[in-house]
Amino acid sequence: MTLELTFLGHSGFLMSDGGHTLAVDPFLTGNPVATMAAGDVQCDAIALTHGHSDHFGDTLAIAQANNANVIAAFEMCNYLQEQGHDNVNPGNPGGRIDTGFGWVAFTHAFHSSSYEGRYMGMPCGLVVHMGGTTVYHCGDTGLFGDMKLIGEIYEPDAACVPIGDRFTMGPELATKAAELIGAPVAIPIHYNTWPPIAQDPSHFAPAGVEVKVMAPGDTLTI
Repeated sequence: MTLELTFLGHSGFLMSDGGHTLAVDPFLTGNPVATMAAGDVQCDAIALTHGHSDHFGDTLAIAQANNANVIAAFEMCNYLQEQGHDNVNPGNPGGRIDTGFGWVAFTHAFHSSSYEGRYMGMPCGLVVHMGGTTVYHCGDTGLFGDMKLIGEIYEPDAACVPIGDRFTMGPELATKAAELIGAPVAIPIHYNTWPPIAQDPSHFAPAGVEVKVMAPGDTLTI
């Protein structure tokens, strides 16, 4: 089985196994590099790493348009219910949620999480198992040693790793993160959206890992 990853830009993806589609951090409106509009997204589910607007993005509009199940931290799910969207699936770091397409597990991420000044729970990474393939989306995070343990436990086929610096790891620390995770493929994310996170992805060069640099709109089959 295979999984298709379509890069939405910044940190967002559509993941599809041919029967189900999951949107991850669908930030499109206001995203200067996005090639797709929120109204173009068709999905069964949405998974969120944290509540910042460049990740929460168009979640509410997409969820309502598709009656999509939103998999996210408890506080984000509460917020969505307050906005009238009850199809939610709350979790927290260390937890795993079984879904119609497979499962999503929450990992730690070292960052913050708020939306319009409101606390949105713990920031997370996401491990998505779909189409027989496992992808570790690190979310927004600094480097931490348990990335090695996450790699050993989940054995991801690919890792999506932030490299933009300032708010997350830069290329050098992200290189170490990808080596700790040990996935055979790494995709750099969260860079070159705005000048403060401008980076040259060629500096993201983990040993023994194939780096796949994706432009917004690109699709990768894993």
